[in-house]
Amino acid sequence: MSEIIIFAGTTEGRELAEFLSRQHAEADVCTATEYGGQLAAGGEGIHVHTGRMDESEMCAFLAARAGGGRAMAVDATHPYAAAVSENIRSACARTGVRYIRLLRESAMDSVRELSGKKGQKDADPVVFVDSVQEAVEFLKGTGGNILVATGSKELARFTALPDFRERVFARVLSTPEAISACRELGFEGRHLICMQGPFTEELNAAMLRQFDAAWLVTKESGSAGGFAEKIRAAQRAGARVVLVGRPVREEGMGPMEVRAELIRALHLQVRRKIAVVGTGMGTEGTLTRDAQRACREAQLLVGAERVLEQFAGYPAHKFASYRPEEIRDFLDAHPEYERVALLQSGDVGFYSGAKRLYEVFAGEDIEVCPGISSAVYLCAKLRVPWEDAKLISLHGRAANAASAVRDHKKVFALAGKGESVRELMENLEYYGMGDLAVTVGENLSYPDERIRTMRVSELAGERVGDLSVLLIENPGAHPAVCHGLRDDAFLRDETPMTKSEVRSVSLSRLCLCRDSVVYDVGAGTGSVSVEAALLATEGRVYAVEKKPEAVRLIRANARKFAADNLEVVEGCAPEALSLLPAPTHVFIGGSSGNLRQILETVLQKNPTARIVLNCIALETVAEALACIRSLPLADVDIVSVSTARAKTAGPYHMMMGQNPVYIISAEGTGKEIHV
Repeated sequence: MSEIIIFAGTTEGRELAEFLSRQHAEADVCTATEYGGQLAAGGEGIHVHTGRMDESEMCAFLAARAGGGRAMAVDATHPYAAAVSENIRSACARTGVRYIRLLRESAMDSVRELSGKKGQKDADPVVFVDSVQEAVEFLKGTGGNILVATGSKELARFTALPDFRERVFARVLSTPEAISACRELGFEGRHLICMQGPFTEELNAAMLRQFDAAWLVTKESGSAGGFAEKIRAAQRAGARVVLVGRPVREEGMGPMEVRAELIRALHLQVRRKIAVVGTGMGTEGTLTRDAQRACREAQLLVGAERVLEQFAGYPAHKFASYRPEEIRDFLDAHPEYERVALLQSGDVGFYSGAKRLYEVFAGEDIEVCPGISSAVYLCAKLRVPWEDAKLISLHGRAANAASAVRDHKKVFALAGKGESVRELMENLEYYGMGDLAVTVGENLSYPDERIRTMRVSELAGERVGDLSVLLIENPGAHPAVCHGLRDDAFLRDETPMTKSEVRSVSLSRLCLCRDSVVYDVGAGTGSVSVEAALLATEGRVYAVEKKPEAVRLIRANARKFAADNLEVVEGCAPEALSLLPAPTHVFIGGSSGNLRQILETVLQKNPTARIVLNCIALETVAEALACIRSLPLADVDIVSVSTARAKTAGPYHMMMGQNPVYIISAEGTGKEIHV
């Protein structure tokens, strides 16, 4: 005996009983037939009672469970069983049991979608009637076979059709009582289909075609009753629908609201299952089977509004959000949703918000359904492989796109807003790459999909949609794999420059990574800055220089080498460093007498920064060593580099010595520095 009584007989009632069983809660489930009882049986804590009850019998049944004053009766009977619902409501009122009407959720959106289209000879695809009797009267004036999916109880009314034995095909439950009643009415053989629903759209369509049905008669049985699947199947099979409206409009709660009420009343702790789903390009055709299954099974779909649009026909509730913390807070406030699908456009592993979702929902039961990425889709359309493409995103992030195009024969880019495409094309033109071929794909997989190939300079003047991707091809790409560019490769005048041999050793001591954030303090011509930018292709280099003529040279060299990830900072260090992001690596080629202050500023920003200094004067070496002794620096290494270059003198080569340079490298210990 339990405090929760469910009057079932529908899919929703059975699912509610199964939900309570999974939560280890007890419930009494009442069904009118043994067949209904068999469907509801089997769950732990679920006590099934079969047999029809009148109002007085319901009162006696409920009174035995109303002693504690906390009993609740959930009326989950069929929407068309109005008399039964009235008896349950009256019995609850007489016994003091709280009454909750579980309302089957409507699937009328499917009807509205179909109603907006015309069928054969411009006929309305849906005919609305108020009763089965009215449906029969309408069908008397029509021709063609009829598939009746309103159940066995009112099937007798269809015998009023003069040729019902030839025209009518009845689909009913496979119970002995239903079969016997149908046979007595004259429905048998291929005109009697005995099956348990709800049915898929494919099976409904196959039946309509099998019986060459011109008409489908059905009730507005709601989402759980497979109503939407019937309507879409009729459209596919070319059949018209005779729709019997619900007899009354009731007040009550939807299935999820009832669950929420029971969770609160019984203090249940619900464990949810989350599917992170890649939705492909945005249309049904680019959803994988796994993604479709996860979304069909979900009780709640969560995603950005644009992503949710493609799931309008799915029965699950919808919550529009793409912010992980907001999604978590919503789910925590709504524990009634056991199965949730978090929708991510494209693929979950390609510049997706899925990574953050994994962090926010760490420890929960998560299934991942990958999707089809825009890179895969566009390259398939172009019939080109994408295994050798550099994949980047311009959507709300700095991608060093020009550097990527300079170094790779193919670059695939998520463009984000159309304005970002124009900016990238102008940037590539600035770096001398205006003649490269670029393919832009807009609204991929949608009816207004557009794919076109042109030159970078041509696309710079074109209008591009917000849902765009790019494939940029640079057949002459030769990515840099080492440092040590020749000195004469750089533009220079009288501005001092770190020579190639010293530059090579200094960069090797700097130990750069692809994503390093680099300061080049006292950058001169920018030779170290440029080479650092060519090595740290996914990072950022800040060339700090106070002399205007040197600043001009740095910008010219950055343009020559298409070092798009190099930013010139005009000013004197350490003041010029104040607004820059924390560095991972710092090269100091000139300090203007501010070495200690520069080192202190760097270590305040990042106590573990890697630092390399070049010193020519012995006084600078002494100052550097004094700083190293007093600041939290370790792994100190000092190298003296002396080089000589050959100079021709007639038929001879004479070696001309260069100034010796001291290369001092060190690394912050991680201790905080207080100035």
